[in-house]
Amino acid sequence: MRYILTILTFSLLFMGCADKNAFSKFNMQPDQELSAASLQGSKIKMGKDVEGIFSAIYLNKVYPNVYTVNEYFYVYLYLKNGKKMHDTNTLDEIKLTMKLNDKLPVKVKKLDAKNQFSHLASVNSEWRRYYLIAFEREDKSEINLVLETDLSSSDALTYQKDEE
Repeated sequence: MRYILTILTFSLLFMGCADKNAFSKFNMQPDQELSAASLQGSKIKMGKDVEGIFSAIYLNKVYPNVYTVNEYFYVYLYLKNGKKMHDTNTLDEIKLTMKLNDKLPVKVKKLDAKNQFSHLASVNSEWRRYYLIAFEREDKSEINLVLETDLSSSDALTYQKDEE
């Protein structure tokens, strides 16, 4: 009985000293909450093999007052081999192609691992590639974003646009 009382006393002392708990990690800024709701991801498959992972945040939902002209996405991906995103401004061989409703982007900007959108993603690392990608404005209420390589493709990430 004496041992149980001693253990209980020390347990109460240690629990009373904790000033943080798991719920302290859930304090998010409004843009982080919107990005968590907008974040979608897909595996890039070639047959049964996984070639990489691709994730996107629809920035028009996160920053509706900033991104009004075109459809903007913050994309980050990991690929097993070192393919690069196709830039519509160059004539290089297409390695990776991002399409929104089967249309190519109007702008592809490669970003550093630490960039203005880093706080929107829960994980940032040097081995991922980060892009800001813009597409022409779509009139459809549902848009599908797909990443394709020469031999493989991701599943379509489907986003619902807000009614204007």
